[in-house]
Amino acid sequence: MLIAAFEGWNDAGEAASSAASFMAESWNLQRFADIDPEDFYDFTVTRPEVRLVDDQRTIEWPRNEFFGGELPYGAGSVVILKGMEPQLHWRGFLDSVDEVIEQLGITLVVTLGALLSDVPHTRPTRVVGAGFDDAVVSRLGLTKSQYEGPTGIVGVLHTRALEAQLDGASLWAAVPTYVPGTHSPKAQLALVQRCADLLGVSVGVHDLETSTATYERTLDDLVSEDEETAAYVAELEEYFDNEEFQADVVDSSRGSVDELMSQVEQYLREQRG
Repeated sequence: MLIAAFEGWNDAGEAASSAASFMAESWNLQRFADIDPEDFYDFTVTRPEVRLVDDQRTIEWPRNEFFGGELPYGAGSVVILKGMEPQLHWRGFLDSVDEVIEQLGITLVVTLGALLSDVPHTRPTRVVGAGFDDAVVSRLGLTKSQYEGPTGIVGVLHTRALEAQLDGASLWAAVPTYVPGTHSPKAQLALVQRCADLLGVSVGVHDLETSTATYERTLDDLVSEDEETAAYVAELEEYFDNEEFQADVVDSSRGSVDELMSQVEQYLREQRG
């Protein structure tokens, strides 16, 4: 499996990119390749950064790095691509990704994303899994994507995978709209657990659970200080709970999944770079 996450427009709360980093570290995956950024970025938009390492001045360029290795308990191997959505020459960029896919014999491509959605921070994070092939949708328990409209590098990557007859899935976590600029360890945790389920392997998430508890307490305090926000969150909680109750009554969560999937698609349509 290749798991890919890109910083930028599809990374609300930094949940997707941080989930990829967490899994690479937890499974002790080793960096084995990177994509030269020279042809794929406008450096006046995505500027390199100056770093001081052992009192030596260095330049840190935009990174797209591959990490790989064996999973615990003989569960196979995995490759993680963590990077930043390129601004130029997407087809050339994906040619580089295809080289890795072909050389390593990867058969399943999974991308991670996170979007701002009308959900409360006090309830479980929703993760919707979208697929593009009926057999894959059924096997992995996903929702069939019917999306049409503007897309990002993840959409182009999935099309490439389909053209190469590879399986593909896209996992999206929902982050509350009222905390758009805050790192969300809760959404990060949800994506990590969903990926672990797909791989059939365990991953230690104690640190993420602790961070999630702190995140929730901090937001509780902030929300309680503003009556308007508190009322808004209460409305979201009521809607969430009623929706979940109705889903339980009919013994199906399809309604909530379809709604979140439509939010993902609307979110994609609203992005323009």
